[in-house]
Amino acid sequence: MKNLTVAAAQYPITEHKTFEDWQKHTEQWIAQAVAQKAQLLLFPEYGSMELVSIFGPDIRGDIRRQVLELNSLKTDFCAVFAALARKYQVIIVAPSLPVVEENHQHNRVFVFSPDGLAGYQDKFFMTRFEDEEWGIQSAPKILALFEADWGSFGVQVCYDVEFGLGSHLLCAAGASLILAPSCTETLRGATRVHVGARARALENQAYTVVSQTVGNALWSPAVDINFGYAACYCTPDKDLPEEGILQTMTPQKMGWLVEALDFDKIETVRREGQVFNFKDHQRLQSTFLTEKVAIHKVRV
Repeated sequence: MKNLTVAAAQYPITEHKTFEDWQKHTEQWIAQAVAQKAQLLLFPEYGSMELVSIFGPDIRGDIRRQVLELNSLKTDFCAVFAALARKYQVIIVAPSLPVVEENHQHNRVFVFSPDGLAGYQDKFFMTRFEDEEWGIQSAPKILALFEADWGSFGVQVCYDVEFGLGSHLLCAAGASLILAPSCTETLRGATRVHVGARARALENQAYTVVSQTVGNALWSPAVDINFGYAACYCTPDKDLPEEGILQTMTPQKMGWLVEALDFDKIETVRREGQVFNFKDHQRLQSTFLTEKVAIHKVRV
């Protein structure tokens, strides 16, 4: 059997005095998930913004300068998560971190295995806040497929999971799990991400897992207000929950949602499910592209 226990964080943006304080805090969170037998840990989008609290008030108040300062911590940030993944023998999908490459600012999710840094996924689609106020830019369109003994997974960062293209390409390449780290302010924003995650699970007959920031960090102009909850979704089909919901957590409650995933069930559904969303999605997309489906306007 191909099984995985995944932990998705409902993560508060916490104020810290020093980088070392943040490091201890991070290890405490990871130890709590490992104590619950988690093998893959998913942190939310922009959870790294709590590191801004170790800077002075001039940087705290300047959201564009924060990106440059956080980028200066990238090496140390990665070293911490690499060491913790190795120490606890787990896969860690770290909270996304703003990075600067070739004068472009991207929202990046680093993924660590017990062997160290495995790779990263940058966010494709920018929200209006990222684009218009923060200066975070759309990344080069490169999708990372992470392969493990139990199967393959991809990461679709927050707004990205509200679009079908990335998840579809990842699943066509072999993924059966899509992770959606997210940071939203309101119930509406959180709902958009969760609706997207459920749609991606249905379309691809896959598991999707959402991690979100929770609570308020009023000292931060970028992530001051957060509303969210963690969830694990699947396709509503044979030997899986009828509503396609494996588990959700009470909104705004900090902690880990832990769920055991059986990938044999995904293989069975894709092969002999009540419907063939995954196969038909690929087949129909190919047909639509080659035959250029016509649209006839009909007045009623």
